Amino acid sequence: MANILVVEDDLVISQVVCEFLKEQGHKVIPVFDGQIALETFYQEALDLIILDIMIPSLTGLEVLKEIRKTSQVPVLMLTAMGDEYTQLVSFNQLISDYVVKPFSPLILMKRVENILRQKGGDEKLDIADISVYPTSGSVSLGGKEVQLTKKEYDILLYLAKRRGQIVSRDHLMMGIWGYTELDSRVLDNHIKNLRKKLPTLPLKTVVGRGYQLEGK
Repeated sequence: MANILVVEDDLVISQVVCEFLKEQGHKVIPVFDGQIALETFYQEALDLIILDIMIPSLTGLEVLKEIRKTSQVPVLMLTAMGDEYTQLVSFNQLISDYVVKPFSPLILMKRVENILRQKGGDEKLDIADISVYPTSGSVSLGGKEVQLTKKEYDILLYLAKRRGQIVSRDHLMMGIWGYTELDSRVLDNHIKNLRKKLPTLPLKTVVGRGYQLEGK
């Protein structure tokens, strides 16, 4: 079962897509607004996002651009915009597929199935004796799974993808929470819990600059 965010402001289309996905056993989160889509992305561990382009608040392309700053979660664009330029812009942001309306729900489900199958083959990230599995959102230490909260996992993955780089606190907060106006103790507590749960994590605090996950 996958956790799928459906971003579509047409209520009829949203309902059709959601019902078909539920019939396939997936958990579905329907939203109808670009800003809410981003907020949901930051809060949920998602396996796939189905994203319309012409939606309120933020366009689908704006949402996609923000998502790609911190995540490579699969995105399927579902839109009435079939022009070459829009498709190229979307694929340049590493989308998994592009479906033009009107569409066949059955074919859409096959495309979703294909994306999720490919996603299952992604490689894990190894850090010392710690393994991070971006496809399932799981983490293991010495081969034994470790339970992290959503934010702990997001911080670990964010730093793992920037291994060797010094990541500022503001950069980290923006990447994980989407804003920097955050009580610094919140981030400190998440980092403290990560170090406690993963005692071999080579995470260094660079005074006055931020954090660095050591290695290549």
